[in-house]
Amino acid sequence: MTVERYNPKEAEPKWQAIWEERGIFRTRNDDPRDTYYVLEMFPYPSGRIHMGHVRNYTMGDVVARFMRAKGYNVLHPMGWDAFGMPAENAAMANKVHPKEWTYANIAAMRGQLKSMGLSLDWSREIATCDPSYYRHQQKMFLDFLAAGLVDRKTAKVNWDPVDQTVLANEQVIDGRGWRSGALVEQRELTQWFFRITAFADDLLASLDRLDRWPEKVRLMQKNWIGRSEGLLVRFALDAATTPNGESELEIYTTRPDTLFGARFMAVAPDHPLATAAAKINPQLATFIEECKRTGTAAELIEKAEKKGFDTGIRAVHPFDPDWKLPVYVANFILMDYGTGAIFGCPAHDQRDLDFVNAYGLGVTPVVCPPDADPAAFTVTDTAYDGEGTLINSRFLDGMTIAAAKEEVARRLETEMRDGRPVGERRINFRLRDWGISRQRYWGCPIPIIHCDDCGAVPVPDDQLPVVLPEDIDFDKPGNPLDRHPTWKHVACPRCAKPARRETDTMDTFVDSSWYYARFTDPHLTSQPTNREVVDRWLPVDQYIGGIEHAILHLLYSRFFTRAMKATGHVGLDEPFAGLFTQGMVVHETYRDASGAWVQPAEVRIESDGGARKAFHVSTGEPISIGSIEKMSKSKKNTIDPDEIIGTYGADTARWFMLSDSPPERDVIWTEEGVQGAHRFVQRLWRLIGEVVAVTDATDGSAETTLDEASLILRKAAHRALATVEDDVLKLRFNRCVAQVYELSNALQAALNGIRDGEPPAADMRFALREAASILVQLVAPMMPHLAEECWKVLGFETLVAETHWPKADKALLVEDVITLPVQVNGKKRADVTVPRDADNATVEAAALALEAVQRATEGRPVRKIIVVPQRIVNVVA
Repeated sequence: MTVERYNPKEAEPKWQAIWEERGIFRTRNDDPRDTYYVLEMFPYPSGRIHMGHVRNYTMGDVVARFMRAKGYNVLHPMGWDAFGMPAENAAMANKVHPKEWTYANIAAMRGQLKSMGLSLDWSREIATCDPSYYRHQQKMFLDFLAAGLVDRKTAKVNWDPVDQTVLANEQVIDGRGWRSGALVEQRELTQWFFRITAFADDLLASLDRLDRWPEKVRLMQKNWIGRSEGLLVRFALDAATTPNGESELEIYTTRPDTLFGARFMAVAPDHPLATAAAKINPQLATFIEECKRTGTAAELIEKAEKKGFDTGIRAVHPFDPDWKLPVYVANFILMDYGTGAIFGCPAHDQRDLDFVNAYGLGVTPVVCPPDADPAAFTVTDTAYDGEGTLINSRFLDGMTIAAAKEEVARRLETEMRDGRPVGERRINFRLRDWGISRQRYWGCPIPIIHCDDCGAVPVPDDQLPVVLPEDIDFDKPGNPLDRHPTWKHVACPRCAKPARRETDTMDTFVDSSWYYARFTDPHLTSQPTNREVVDRWLPVDQYIGGIEHAILHLLYSRFFTRAMKATGHVGLDEPFAGLFTQGMVVHETYRDASGAWVQPAEVRIESDGGARKAFHVSTGEPISIGSIEKMSKSKKNTIDPDEIIGTYGADTARWFMLSDSPPERDVIWTEEGVQGAHRFVQRLWRLIGEVVAVTDATDGSAETTLDEASLILRKAAHRALATVEDDVLKLRFNRCVAQVYELSNALQAALNGIRDGEPPAADMRFALREAASILVQLVAPMMPHLAEECWKVLGFETLVAETHWPKADKALLVEDVITLPVQVNGKKRADVTVPRDADNATVEAAALALEAVQRATEGRPVRKIIVVPQRIVNVVA
């Protein structure tokens, strides 16, 4: 080696160019080897990558490089989730076309990602805003429509009256539009829906087969799908109190056992009964209008103050004709869930309890906890939702909850009204159909033409894609497609009369719900997928991304594979066999004396007797050190990956991200940690240099006999090799890093044992050379540039990126000695270390010679010794 320090600024671009020139990471679909598909959730092209991207893509890259070295045909692609509101906001703010803004950001981020040395097949790059991608999305929409998996119906939406657009629930903040700040309204609009509920049972049941998914993600999906078994109950209404003589109100309940604790009924603000009552009650109409300003997000409604309006309508208890319950319109009832109506049992539901306490409706407990006195048990501020026995419930008293549910169901199923049972067992789902209509420009056009005579007409296949017009303006609020002078005007494909294009575009979740399938053959023009190819690659073997996508993105992708299977585009149900959700990258926060956030690059940290103090780099003023939080632009606690890569190199950033903590946990970014990673890069470089200095490329044949020091080093190398191989597949990267450190220490110890001026013996030269090459190959998936440089100085003519993973020698993984626990009269007293192949007599003698065993026997004669080979020694005295 001719230089003492490793220079990443020279080495990293060099090796990246060599990899690209040789096309090492390009994947061939006709490669006969076994396949392995590793995929990280693709990014939105915001213009800059952040440290979360660095962590996410480094993890996937380690797996891809490892599996490639194991001999698999690896697919590791990259693309861009490129449609969405930020591009439209940028267009309005900067007077730039969304397409121009998006593709400029893609170019910038592509360069940043390439500087990380990721083993990506860039020849398969896709952008969801490219017509060559979304034409196939439009084709699948039409196929889904033909298969009965698409509906067009009226639904409630969040409407921003200033921007004149529908807002997703996440875009409603404290009841206001996230961009305009206007009070959001609920409106009824005709929308396009994917019928995800058609697969509700299967989506739920199949979660149990996803054994390589985190349990917390499966639970989140189960809760979102929300299967429940309950009872549909038809409450009779007092016709004299209803606006139009309505006779009944249907409710769905999972707790029919609590019917005798009912204190009120409540319906959603848009329930037909509420609408009818509002027509003759102006105050109720005003209340309903107020409810519509809350937005449609279930979480927002749940957190809002519980409000209601007594309609004057009265419902009749199904087990007592003289028991009348007031019917309220309530702001916390959603028409989309159940029947849009409930009966309120406040003693055993916190939401209902908060409501009755606000309106003075009273509480009757009907389930008594096992350790409570039924005569004295009361509920005031906290509802009881645990197990117990029924009280205050007439014929149900003394029953368990399960028995009471069964008895109520049995009775109401046999009680008839108007030829129908009053109660009917039902299975219900929280899951609702997926509304995909968005009133925005920068999205995939929905391929439908509206004709006054023919209705909604699919765009013919030979007219796909329906391409967005580029001559648009954002001078006015709302969707530019609605006011485009020519684009939306078209002849009906059926009758040729003047018609209108659908001006809604698709939810961007649609774009990301099938991209993993398109990656398998991204340049195919005739169809969205090649069945033979896509079925060979899918499901994705290892999918990696943030926990924030654990529900909607994954659920929509699972729906999409099922819909694609139903329409012949794939042959499987589940898109992702293995899922890993990594933690976030977090950093300290800093504020100056005025309370303004300060960037880490502007802060100097000093230690004063163990205490850490911070000062502004430029002014020297004291800076207060705040909490450790997720990196965010708003709190200025972000680190620019370009600065880190430019200063330390990509391998240092990669190594730090892998080494600091288990990958499912948050990683705390510290300057000290990065510097430590950089020091190890230099240490490894020097270590390989020391090996090269005392060995040469001919020291590569195994020796038949090895001295003790050489054997110790070989065992350390093969133990690390076997452990890393196991940990990579389990994504335990921090443990892989620990093994690399251990092997580095063992290699350094062996080098230190060589006497100055004396060349090492042949067996040690072989052990050093082997350990060094194994060390480099262990490091290669994690720090690929450094590994290539080390591989070269070791004298190899190949690239380490093209080298097969070494095979651990099982004989070297077996220790020559083993340690066995020794019990005396059933109680462990000591451990004994003996040769692995020792016979029973030797083991017995060694155990009896232990001082702890002699003390435990207290001079009593040993009656029997039982040796369980390589397991345990039992002494009976």
